[in-house]
Amino acid sequence: MKETLGFQTEVSQLLQLMIHSLYSNREIFLRELVSNASDACDKLRFEAIDQPGLFEGDAELGIRIEVDQAARTITISDNGIGMSRDEVIANLGTIARSGTREFFSKLSGDQARDAQLIGQFGVGFYSSFIVADRVTVLTRRAGAPAAEGVRWESEGTGEFTVEQLERPARGTEVILHLRPAAEGEDAASADDLLSAWRLKSIVRRYSDHISLPILMRKEQWNQEKGEQETLDEWETVNQASALWARPKSEITEEQYAAFYQHIAHDGGEPLAYTHNRVEGRSEYTQLLFVPSKAPFDLYDRQHRHGIKLYVRRVFIMDDAEQLLPSYLRFVRGVVDSADLPLNVSREILQESRDVKAIREGCTRRVLGMLEDLAENQADKYATFWKEFGQVLKEGLGEDMGNAERISKLLRFASSASDDDAQSVSLADYAARMKEGQAAIYYVTGDTPAAARNSPHLEVFRKKGVEVLLLTDRVDEWMLSFLHEFDGKPLVSVARGGLDLGALEDEAEKEEAARVADEFKDLVERVRGALGDRVKEVRITSRLTDSPACLVSDEGDISGHLERMLRQAGHKAPDRRPILEVNPRHPLVARLRTEETRFDDWSQLLFDQALLAEGGQLQDAPGFVRRLNAMLLAMSSGA
Repeated sequence: MKETLGFQTEVSQLLQLMIHSLYSNREIFLRELVSNASDACDKLRFEAIDQPGLFEGDAELGIRIEVDQAARTITISDNGIGMSRDEVIANLGTIARSGTREFFSKLSGDQARDAQLIGQFGVGFYSSFIVADRVTVLTRRAGAPAAEGVRWESEGTGEFTVEQLERPARGTEVILHLRPAAEGEDAASADDLLSAWRLKSIVRRYSDHISLPILMRKEQWNQEKGEQETLDEWETVNQASALWARPKSEITEEQYAAFYQHIAHDGGEPLAYTHNRVEGRSEYTQLLFVPSKAPFDLYDRQHRHGIKLYVRRVFIMDDAEQLLPSYLRFVRGVVDSADLPLNVSREILQESRDVKAIREGCTRRVLGMLEDLAENQADKYATFWKEFGQVLKEGLGEDMGNAERISKLLRFASSASDDDAQSVSLADYAARMKEGQAAIYYVTGDTPAAARNSPHLEVFRKKGVEVLLLTDRVDEWMLSFLHEFDGKPLVSVARGGLDLGALEDEAEKEEAARVADEFKDLVERVRGALGDRVKEVRITSRLTDSPACLVSDEGDISGHLERMLRQAGHKAPDRRPILEVNPRHPLVARLRTEETRFDDWSQLLFDQALLAEGGQLQDAPGFVRRLNAMLLAMSSGA
């Protein structure tokens, strides 16, 4: 029985984009379909380790491409794992990957940008509709009866049909019915994909690295007819050997890029790669890539799809998370082990000493790649940091053994720069510290503007001392592990008891002590007016323009972290900040003479400081009332 079903909404949108030729390079469809066929064969090989019967007497896996010029069709077939009816509907009727809603929200109508997004998203099968106005899929899952074959068909509109058929062969055939030349398009150009020679050149360009044979029918020139004729013989048109197993000297940059696009389902090129054969206690080959764009699910720590594991060139699993730590989950690539058993499970991977050695080796190689980019290719490293910097910061808490290397790779925005680009390393900062400066100073904030305009920076601007601006959500967590760099402690400018050390001369320290004694009575009165809202009130020399600021005592949670925890729905520890007041500010001077509205003005001073650090008022109407009263009093001279 034939069923007609509707595409998932996101697929319908995607197909419309495909049909309107968002891909500037039409050839891409063949690369995607060949990659899918290769994956299907890999999956069969893996499942057959425990269930040899799935081979059904045919263990020679391969991919075939056929052209029928009369029918205007291209058929890509494989004898891999195949699909059941439910799998056909799930895989071809929906995009079963997290982030789809966000993906479509980013589509802009800008063809170049949208094409890049689609390539990044990895929607390989749907690229068929770039060249075809109808696609037919014939498939049967390995191990299923011949009667459980499935036929799927769609014209790339809002619907597709599914029906059961008799199919003796396992695996999948994708039949593309090529669309005719569009209005104004040259017919010969539209039909160029019906040339076997053209398809072979596309395969050699994009899929030469596929380790399975890709077969096409041989052709020879018929002298009598004066044309090419197709023979009944098949020939392998790719090298059909694992690219990572070849000597590096035999592999071109284009082949490395094509292989990356195959395993990452990414239309772009990698920022960097490393290809090595490791011998010793563990013997394995690694081919690892750093992408140039972050995937949409980068921050989903449970969704792992980075490293493919092979054992002696036999595919084992797609997302071997044990081969790299979580903070390097953006890396794509292949590890091929000579030591692990073919029936290795995730449980065995967790306990294996060989896997631990591979993990350590891969981590060192990736960090080495990043160090090389940072030192020798600053533009590329800036791109990397923009895309993956927040994830790399997680490594300070996850990988203590490499914490020092990771800390050297960190980049931050700085008060010394006019822009908010995160381009300053800790080594850069340390190299330009002022004479007498003993610490690396930083401020955290919800946004770059909030951090740059924080009142806590005022004395540092006055003295020309650089402060790092930390505004990523992961920064507060990172700072619980990053306490110093090159022997210099990291100090928050928003912490209580700020000691500028040699940056303050003796005269300044004596003046600060004198002023603190002079304002002692005022401090006590403000402390009484604020009650439990503050832990302490004191005079400060860190402010030059603002009347007051809030700081956290040593060991207490910062205001920034408190807000982040509450926004995430977590219970934050009760925080009682310290209020520091600027004795040189006119408002503070006026407060000393205020009698009738002293408590209100003290509350107003606290609320202003809370707003300045990005906090939220508990009593906004009360703040407005007190502010209005103060403005009226000052305007009337009262």
